[in-house]
Amino acid sequence: MWLLLVAIGVNLLLSNLQEKWLGKPKPYPAMYSSVYGGIILDPAMMVIPIDDHMVHRGHGVFDTAIVLDASKARIVSPFPKSTLRSILVQLTAASNCRKGTLRYWLSAGPGDFLLSPAGCPSSAFYAVVIDEDFSQCKEGVKVITSKIPMKSPLFATMKNVNYLPNVLAKMEAEDKGAFASIWVDEEGYIAEGPNVNVAFITREKELVLPVFDKILSGCTALRLLQLAPKLVEQGRLKSVRTGNLTVEEAKESAEMMYVGSTLPLLPIIMWDEKPIGDGNLLQLLFLSYLPLVCLN
Repeated sequence: MWLLLVAIGVNLLLSNLQEKWLGKPKPYPAMYSSVYGGIILDPAMMVIPIDDHMVHRGHGVFDTAIVLDASKARIVSPFPKSTLRSILVQLTAASNCRKGTLRYWLSAGPGDFLLSPAGCPSSAFYAVVIDEDFSQCKEGVKVITSKIPMKSPLFATMKNVNYLPNVLAKMEAEDKGAFASIWVDEEGYIAEGPNVNVAFITREKELVLPVFDKILSGCTALRLLQLAPKLVEQGRLKSVRTGNLTVEEAKESAEMMYVGSTLPLLPIIMWDEKPIGDGNLLQLLFLSYLPLVCLN
């Protein structure tokens, strides 16, 4: 069956885009685009060019590590670091959002559909405010061991936009009725979740996070390592460290959790249909305490 298509004019295009949001709350109060040169408040206009190399080549980095990771990805920022910070501050103010998240990306920029970014006149910077009120989830979740291959250390430790393995790992878990998955490296050691770190409390009351040489060192995980020693001082934990854990060792832990910016801690009570610890959430040493510290 043939579908007759017609060229859409600017007015009709804008009308079609805006119709999508009629009568609906705006989930994205504000966006910044260096391509447009300013802050956008209309969700219908929060788009990026199809020829942006971040779209069709995955040549982009995001969030807190864009300055460092941009160097690894060979992307030169269109602005100095101080200007990027100013843009984010002004964007947040313009959004009038009190509770939510701020996401931002540095791209090789629009220009063409080739592999090399040589034809891109300039790199591009995008940022968006997402209106979401995240609260601490106190219900435990189930996870599985992922069969999707991990990314190589070079790309796993870089916040780049190539997240297809992560997406497939998440979908793999959902297909099996689980919340998400756990990656195990080629040596048999625990790595991370699809887009979060993972932490364990051993039966000896040690807080252990996998070493970061092959995985992303998430900001919340680093903050956890910085603040958790307070629980050692209080006698709730024996020690805090990073280290290698085998699957067998990890599954014998007393407690297990995902660690991420929007969680910040999510208890895991079952892994590959095997209960973690005694499955009693009330026994989590810092479920009610540490999230508040992490957000301090």
